[in-house]
Amino acid sequence: MTASQHRRWLRAAVALAGLVPVSAGLAGLVLGTAMLPENAAPQPVNLDSHYRYLSGLLLGIGLAFWWSLPRIDQHGARFRLLGFIVFLGGIARLFGLVIDGNPGAGMLFGLFMELLVTPLLCLWQGKVSQISQEEI
Repeated sequence: MTASQHRRWLRAAVALAGLVPVSAGLAGLVLGTAMLPENAAPQPVNLDSHYRYLSGLLLGIGLAFWWSLPRIDQHGARFRLLGFIVFLGGIARLFGLVIDGNPGAGMLFGLFMELLVTPLLCLWQGKVSQISQEEI
């Protein structure tokens, strides 16, 4: 497989995976804590405000991954930084799971994306970068 083909497959995977933080970030930004199925009652304003803020960060992370797509093989530092931030968020979510129990299917999906998919995408980006450099 050529470097161009590797880049194309990685771009597709990152574009698809990026749908998760972008859509969840937008939903949280617009709906606040009301987007969570178990929150039928209104939540305190401070909690909703913090939830919307974190949703904005999630949206920004997803967009930053997408902004890397055109030259994905040249954005290793950005990828590693974003991947570290996402992974750290996953560790925090895992901590909450251990302390408070199972948060539900949506949050477990997030945990899977944060602790498994994102690190694998970062490793893949590094490999694609290496292959691209060797082709030059």
